[in-house]
Amino acid sequence: MKTSIYPLVLCGGMGSRLWPMSRVEQPKQFQPVQGKGSLSYFQTTLQRHRGGVFKPPIIVTSAGHTQLVTRQMRDLQLTGTVLAEPMGRNTGPAVLAAALVAIAEDPEAQLLVLPSDHIITGDLNATVVAMQQAADNGRIVLFGVPPAYPEIGYGYIVDGGGYTNYPGLHRVETFIEKPPYERAQALISGGYSYWASGISLFRADVLIEEFHRFEPETFYAVSAAVSAGKMINGALHLEETAFVKAKSEPTERLVFERSTAVALAPARDIQWDDVGAWNAVQKISARNALGNVINGDVLALDTHNSLIQSDSRLVAVIGLRDMIVVDTPDALLVMNRDHSQDVKQVVEHLKGLNRPEVTSHLLRDTNWGQVELLAKDDGYDMRMLVIAPGASLRVNGTGHGPSLLTFLTGGGVYEREGQMVVVARGDSVTIPADVTLPLTNTGSKELRAMQLLMTHDAESVAEVAASAVKAVASLFTKPEAAAAVTGAVL
Repeated sequence: MKTSIYPLVLCGGMGSRLWPMSRVEQPKQFQPVQGKGSLSYFQTTLQRHRGGVFKPPIIVTSAGHTQLVTRQMRDLQLTGTVLAEPMGRNTGPAVLAAALVAIAEDPEAQLLVLPSDHIITGDLNATVVAMQQAADNGRIVLFGVPPAYPEIGYGYIVDGGGYTNYPGLHRVETFIEKPPYERAQALISGGYSYWASGISLFRADVLIEEFHRFEPETFYAVSAAVSAGKMINGALHLEETAFVKAKSEPTERLVFERSTAVALAPARDIQWDDVGAWNAVQKISARNALGNVINGDVLALDTHNSLIQSDSRLVAVIGLRDMIVVDTPDALLVMNRDHSQDVKQVVEHLKGLNRPEVTSHLLRDTNWGQVELLAKDDGYDMRMLVIAPGASLRVNGTGHGPSLLTFLTGGGVYEREGQMVVVARGDSVTIPADVTLPLTNTGSKELRAMQLLMTHDAESVAEVAASAVKAVASLFTKPEAAAAVTGAVL
């Protein structure tokens, strides 16, 4: 079998039931699986399917997440094709766009569709490789997982009996989407149904032909969006006016449930979970003798069957049973494991209040380094920019007032009015509203800069800056650290 497989990783959605780890701008798939310092769900997916028969991956993500994708791939020393969606249209248009891009490079390409936020243990790749011949002969292979319990939130694939010419491949009798509990229990008892994992394998040209047959309007819309797409910072951004015309539905509904080419490959030798809520994280993670999952700086006394996770500080718990505690620098979640599905209600409530804790973490990764929100008030946001050696970015004005940029460590250059200006520790520059300042770290160490984003008029810069510096200085427990920050900015 010479045909190569292109892993197609789908990176959409927020994963709101995993708040406060998951945020709109840094959703679940880009968060660490086992707490701070571990690989993210996305990176774990990439690592599982690299080398051997696998070609470099194709990633479909939102336009706002391309920097996260690029950085996390670079951390794995991995390259691939990144497609940026101007808006979410469910998985159908995303998969079709990837198929069109893949076939332009390799007419015989096979695509392995992979959700970016699932946890899988066991040798899934052995089952995938065993299905290559069937996929090469035109089958759309759907990988099913033996159900462990009557889950009502999953789709089920009913086994229609095995093929004689493809060992391990079965016909699909029918699809059942999110059945009631009694039906789910009956499906499990019968022993002939599988959870739909969201993983599938097929030739790109087969998928394209099926879209053309069943959903011609979506086919032409996505084709136009790909053809008119633009390369921006290494990602192909699909054209918006065409892409929005594509039907916003999953691939299962648009093609798989209507195609005679679909087949089922039971993946019996893996453990799979879509990790949709915190109780699932506790269930699939390594637990200690008391049934606890401990991530970060945690002291747990007389605590059982709980998940305690801290990103930055000591968390001490006593006497907990079946609890979830997730601590981040700006939000703390405490709940009974039985209420894991209710986290989505908290997120919706916070969205209604326009709370920033839904949108972004205080510290977030970018393609050029990191940015951390240090202080915020009605008149300003103060951020720490950490720019990696050799990296470049464009620092924007607020649109409402000037932005003050003060350099704390490292060295670099910025461009202003056609001139290159060398910066050093203690230098400052004011960026007028609606002006963009190109900045590059030319040194061998990180370049750190404090950015004061002001919403007041320019006349009140000094007042706002003084207030912001006091707020930031108060974050430092050591007097000398506070003095250093204050002296550098003022």
